[in-house]
Amino acid sequence: MIITPMMMTAATRALGVRGGFDSLFCPGSTRLGDMSDSLISDSLPADAPALFSFTITHEQTGQRADRMLADAIGTLSRSRVKALIETGHLTCNGTPRRDPAFALREGMRLELRLPPPEPARPQAESIPLDILFEDRDLIVLDKPAGLVVHPAPGNETGTLVNALLGHCGPDFEGIGGEKRPGIVHRLDKDTSGVMVVAKTPLAHEALSEAFANRTMERAYLALAWGLLPPSGEFEGAIGRDRKDRKRMAVVSQGGKHALTRFTTKETFHAGVSLVECRLATGRTHQIRVHLSHNGHPLLGDPVYLRRVPAAARKLPVDVRHQALDFPRQALHAATLGFIHPRTEEFLRFEAPLPEDFQTLMNALSGEQSI
Repeated sequence: MIITPMMMTAATRALGVRGGFDSLFCPGSTRLGDMSDSLISDSLPADAPALFSFTITHEQTGQRADRMLADAIGTLSRSRVKALIETGHLTCNGTPRRDPAFALREGMRLELRLPPPEPARPQAESIPLDILFEDRDLIVLDKPAGLVVHPAPGNETGTLVNALLGHCGPDFEGIGGEKRPGIVHRLDKDTSGVMVVAKTPLAHEALSEAFANRTMERAYLALAWGLLPPSGEFEGAIGRDRKDRKRMAVVSQGGKHALTRFTTKETFHAGVSLVECRLATGRTHQIRVHLSHNGHPLLGDPVYLRRVPAAARKLPVDVRHQALDFPRQALHAATLGFIHPRTEEFLRFEAPLPEDFQTLMNALSGEQSI
């Protein structure tokens, strides 16, 4: 770990009290007070663990441990500090503490050890997959809701990539000189449906180009609040929401062009519409953003449905409760069509509605009692 004056300044400034930050050091390195203005410990191995040491002052008494540590260190998020504490990397007066929220008292001696980074390459895992088609070049599968596509902080294991590595085995050719699948498009964690994944460089290049050139056939089924016209399209540039960076939004400046075409397939109680959406572009959360922006958020959407919609009052009470309690966005990638990169044959795949989506459909149509 390389420690710079910027890191030290940020940490001591964030602490806000003098003398609270005792040391930041790696094995064999110099303590904070002895460091010069040059880079420290350049010769340390990359996996050397860092140790952050603090003695709690009077001003810090009563603060949560994870909040104080995150503020003082400056380079670690509070969620990262919380995870480190919960996994046993914090000691208080020499005793391990796993409660991130415990209150600090003056004179406590805290030591937080940062473990060496784990290998970045995802590990193969045995996770069942619903394979619709597979050959030497690609895999087409029906992704269940709840499955994250690619490893990321907080989801390093149990992802589709981990499952694909386990499925393909040691003879997997891989992409870019690495034994990894070629993810050419993604579905949100809680969106279900059909996906294609490249197994060879040939397939990866061809499928990526097909997505970029918008020659893929992609159709989604969604349950949206309110009544939509029989058909139409929603157009509007999509970018980050200025008020909430975790959300996307239709924006007037700085976004990317987005076009969603839709056909209303069925309506329920004049309060919910089943729509088929076809993407002319492929922006993050595109269907969810376009429908929400136009007054028709998806049932169950945890990001873009912020209040009980007025259309919910049109549903029978028992059906209304099930619709409002649906635990994810009611969005399913139903159809995917493309030209096979090797055979040049057009392939088209359909994924049936998952059980939770179908159960909600049955309730809305009155085919199933609640």
